[in-house]
Amino acid sequence: MAQDEGYLLDNRQAEAGTRFDALAALFDASTFRHFEAAGVAEGWRCWEVGAGGPSVAAWLRERVGPGGRVLATDIDVSWTGTAATEGVEVLRHDVGRDDPPPGPFDLVHTRLVLVHVTERDAALRAMVRALRPGGLLLVEDADPALQPLICPDEHGPEQERANRLRSGFRALLRQRGADLSYGRRLPRLLREAGLVDVEADAYFPVTSPACDALEAATVRQVRDRLVAAGLATDEEIDGHLAAVEAGRLDLATSPMISAWGRRPTGDGSRRLV
Repeated sequence: MAQDEGYLLDNRQAEAGTRFDALAALFDASTFRHFEAAGVAEGWRCWEVGAGGPSVAAWLRERVGPGGRVLATDIDVSWTGTAATEGVEVLRHDVGRDDPPPGPFDLVHTRLVLVHVTERDAALRAMVRALRPGGLLLVEDADPALQPLICPDEHGPEQERANRLRSGFRALLRQRGADLSYGRRLPRLLREAGLVDVEADAYFPVTSPACDALEAATVRQVRDRLVAAGLATDEEIDGHLAAVEAGRLDLATSPMISAWGRRPTGDGSRRLV
C-alpha cells in the first residue's frame, strides 16, 4: 500500500470523543501517578502536547493553581477546547513542524502522540528545548509491536478474528508513517536528547469495559479504510463489533511505555528551581 498522509484517527470524527473518554479511563491514573511522583505543584508551568481530550490539562490546572500555567496544544483542538477554562490555554500547534511555544516549562508531557508523528525526532527535540533547566519531560507512547494482539488469549474464532482486524489496523497505521516499536526506544532517545535521571515503566490493561469502548470506537472510525484496503470485510467487522458489545472478548491494549527525564541545570543540580 502506498503511504497516506495525515493522522488515521481524525479528531473531527464523532468516534474521537468516545476514544478520548476510553483512553482517559484506561491511562489517566497511570499518567497522574507519574505527575505525582514528579512533584507537580503550585506555580508550575506545564505544556500538554497533543492533548486530545481535556482530562489531563484539567488535572494539571487543579494542581498548579492560579499561579501556574497550563498550555494544551494539538493539531486539531476540536475536543481539547473544552479544557479552555481559567488557567488553561488551548492552542493549535503541530509539534513536529512548529517552533515550541513560549516557555520555558517545568513540565512537558505527551501521550500517544509521537508514535503517530512522522517528524517525531524534531518533535522530541522541540519538547526538550522548551524545558527550563531542571524541567521534566514525560513521554508516554504505545508499543504495538511489543505486544501485537488485542486478544492475548486467542482461544477461539472470535478472538482470532479480533487479532486479524488488529493486524489490519496496524497495517493502516504503518501506511500513515506510525512507528509501532517506538515506545521501547524512549529511554535511549531521552538520554540521546541530553536528559538526565532517565527512567521508564510500562502499563498494560488486559481487559476492562474501557478496552471494549476503545476498540468499538476505533474500529468504527477506521472501518471504511479497512474495507477499502482489503484488510477486512463488512461482515467480519459487524461480527467483531457484535462480539465486543456482547462482552465476549477479553480485549487488551498495547503496552504504554512511560519514559521521563530532566534537562540538566548546568550547575550539577537536577532539581527544579
